[in-house]
Amino acid sequence: MPLTALIFMGVSGCGKSTIAAAVAKDLGWPMIEGDDLHPPANIEKMSHGTPLDDDDRRPWLQAIAARIAEWRDEGVRGVVTCSSLKHTYRDILRNRHKDVHFIYLKGSYELLLSRMQHRERHFMPPSLLQSQFATLEAPGPEEAITVEIGRPVDEIVAEVLAKLKPMLEQSASPTP
Repeated sequence: MPLTALIFMGVSGCGKSTIAAAVAKDLGWPMIEGDDLHPPANIEKMSHGTPLDDDDRRPWLQAIAARIAEWRDEGVRGVVTCSSLKHTYRDILRNRHKDVHFIYLKGSYELLLSRMQHRERHFMPPSLLQSQFATLEAPGPEEAITVEIGRPVDEIVAEVLAKLKPMLEQSASPTP
């Protein structure tokens, strides 16, 4: 099974950036912070507590999919963070390719709200967490590897890597 990109998904505050960075470092793969590809209008909207709609998200998802396509063309494998809340969003990111895999970081509303309330320097206010949970279409096992959060980062990373091991062994390393 080919593998170009691992997308760490879940609602805001679930640890996408932290877990993805640790996994990317362990694998020696580049990482893209999906939030960095949001158009300025999206960041402005969220900063003011207004949830994004599908029309707002579409160009952002397409920009992430384009970066993954660049990796594919270059024979590179990488890690991406992206909330990927709906099945349709994940379909845009996959872009009909089977080499894009999702890691769903799952946690309770209470845990994530607590994390967001203590987070600094992030444009996503805690007031939008409920809208993210309302939008979330949790992936099933055929769509993503699900990992429960709420434990130390090193334990979560170890679980992700253990669950990825068979996939990584089956996936021959692309040659540039």
